[in-house]
Amino acid sequence: MIEPIIGRYLHLTIGGQAHRLYFEEAGTGIPLVCVHTAGADARQWRHLLNDGAVTRRFRVIAPDLPWHGKSTPPPGWQDRDYALTSDRFMETILALADALDLDRPVFMGCSIGGRIALHLALEHPHRFRALVGLEAAARQKPWYDTDWLDRPDVHGGEVCAALISGLVAPQAPDEYRHETLWQYKTSGPGVFKGDLHFYRKEPDLSARMGDIDTSACPLYLLTGSHDFSCTPEDSLETAAAVPGARFRKMHGLGHFPMSENPGRFREEILPVLQEIADRG
Repeated sequence: MIEPIIGRYLHLTIGGQAHRLYFEEAGTGIPLVCVHTAGADARQWRHLLNDGAVTRRFRVIAPDLPWHGKSTPPPGWQDRDYALTSDRFMETILALADALDLDRPVFMGCSIGGRIALHLALEHPHRFRALVGLEAAARQKPWYDTDWLDRPDVHGGEVCAALISGLVAPQAPDEYRHETLWQYKTSGPGVFKGDLHFYRKEPDLSARMGDIDTSACPLYLLTGSHDFSCTPEDSLETAAAVPGARFRKMHGLGHFPMSENPGRFREEILPVLQEIADRG
């Protein structure tokens, strides 16, 4: 069987530098941009890309962020440390949408991708039809020690996978649990640590949540019941501060819902996508 997913490369200028960005897509209809978690890549979305119930109404587009997966780091990467910022993150998403001529796409991101959905809701709501934040909150307390992630005497990928393994819900099928961990084991050196810079250095957004206008762009927050990095309570607190935001606790799921238990995640996300599509 040949899957319907098509992989392509896109040349973009981000932060004044040339980037070769890889993305996968499937389906037709409303554009739906899906962004992966820290240290991972578009492979997390393969189940959604292969789901006919989604791709009949949505053109699903899943990029590897710069430095991730098949996206090449920009020239000169060897001379500096990678550190993700909200401005560079938003610029990347908007540049992708512009290059593909996407008309008010739906954006869905998980973890760092979920947090950036809040930034987009504040800064660029009119560019999107709807924003879906998975495992997202305006503030999260760091629980990890990133000093272990880029040392010559340890295998960064193995440590990274061990670090996040507890964020996978115990209900996750064994096959998909280890597939999710494998993506972290194969991440580029320093990439996961650089992504977490986005959490450590970016300001707490809590005071700004009341400024989000969900009449301009609907906001959905969905969080797994077994996520201790971004807890359901964290997301609920954020949703409560945003007039009109929708929150749902996803029972039996952890921090990587789309990859750790795609069947269970499907039950949660299909009604949300249906509601977005029906709004036109």
